[in-house]
Amino acid sequence: MMELKTDTSIDAMYEAGQVVGRALTAAREAADVGVSLLELDEVAREVLRDAGASSPFLGYRPTFAPTPFPAVICASVNDAIVHGIPTAYRLRDGDLVSIDCGAELNGWVGDSAISFTVGRPRPADVRLVETAERALTAGIAAAVVGNRIGDIAHAIGRVCRDAGYGIPQDFGGHGIGRHMHEDPGVPNEGRPGRGLPLRHGMALAIEPMLIGSGRDDYHAAPDGWTLRTNDGSRAAHAEHTVAITESGPRILTERNSKA
Repeated sequence: MMELKTDTSIDAMYEAGQVVGRALTAAREAADVGVSLLELDEVAREVLRDAGASSPFLGYRPTFAPTPFPAVICASVNDAIVHGIPTAYRLRDGDLVSIDCGAELNGWVGDSAISFTVGRPRPADVRLVETAERALTAGIAAAVVGNRIGDIAHAIGRVCRDAGYGIPQDFGGHGIGRHMHEDPGVPNEGRPGRGLPLRHGMALAIEPMLIGSGRDDYHAAPDGWTLRTNDGSRAAHAEHTVAITESGPRILTERNSKA
């Protein structure tokens, strides 16, 4: 069941979202050649601890997962699309990294993700990340009262497809609020004018996921969590938690320009 949030609740979600933004910024600033994914997870943990927030990721176990998630960030590198488990892997020059993070504060949740390169970037990776951000911006711009879920999906999908990128099916954005995953689902491709009408008080995690080769197929890694491209091509992921308001979409997980 979808819960419409009050303006006061949206303000509270903004506070949770700011913790997420700080955690992502800190993780990106710490990411460098030779730094391990576990070290990035610890950076994010410290931000959450300092804010008095908890992680909706840590211990989370949806029906598809063989084990509870063991970290506060998802760290997906190169051909990993989403849900990468932080390991002792140390970042290498030219790696493409996606970090997804959530925070729960005073009963409300924020969720956001960024993608970036480490060391000397490949031009193709720069374009992929920039397109993920453009798709996110387009999706947010469509998140207005009177539109429908399909308008968000169509806006995201058009940016991705026009750039020649693939879109992993069956995974996308979602409602968010007191829990990390709530109704409704927010696909990354769809038909405009279809789906649930957008109303003041809805809160959505909008999150484009792009596959560099243009193919849509992927598989789950042996850990049961990480989704990887079938052809080994690189992927990018961008996400914000957004409130639908009468005055337009309000980004609740804003972060500084470095992220």
